[in-house]
Amino acid sequence: MKVVLNQDIKGLGKKLQIVEVSEGYARNYLLPKKLAVIADNKNINEAQGKIDSQKFKKKTELEQANLNKEILEKGCIEFRSKVGEGSKLYGSVTEKDIAEKIKEVFNIDVNKKKVTITDPIKNLGTYTVNVKLYEGVVAKLKITVMGM
Repeated sequence: MKVVLNQDIKGLGKKLQIVEVSEGYARNYLLPKKLAVIADNKNINEAQGKIDSQKFKKKTELEQANLNKEILEKGCIEFRSKVGEGSKLYGSVTEKDIAEKIKEVFNIDVNKKKVTITDPIKNLGTYTVNVKLYEGVVAKLKITVMGM
């Protein structure tokens, strides 16, 4: 019996996949627990529509991420901070500060966990940080830290 899975089932398949299972397994386990539905034309078309929708959504998100990457790599963010001896900052520039500044300057929402700083920014100067925008899309953003 062919069924369309409503969720991932270990050892059987992924969500929206059409699989062949024994009739007893389908009628006694999968269907009553609503883990799957019988693979008739209506359910197959519905599953295909959802798959197409997911592909379109991923494609548009990837295009937007690439557009945002271009914007970030062309731009530069400036931070002004109080400075102590030897051009050391009072405190440091954090991932949170960078994410907030990206939102303020470029109007792009970035989670602070997606901003990667190789070394802590505690001195004046120019730095490059990685901003993960999407799976496989990483922008290199220039940051300039200046004294007040």
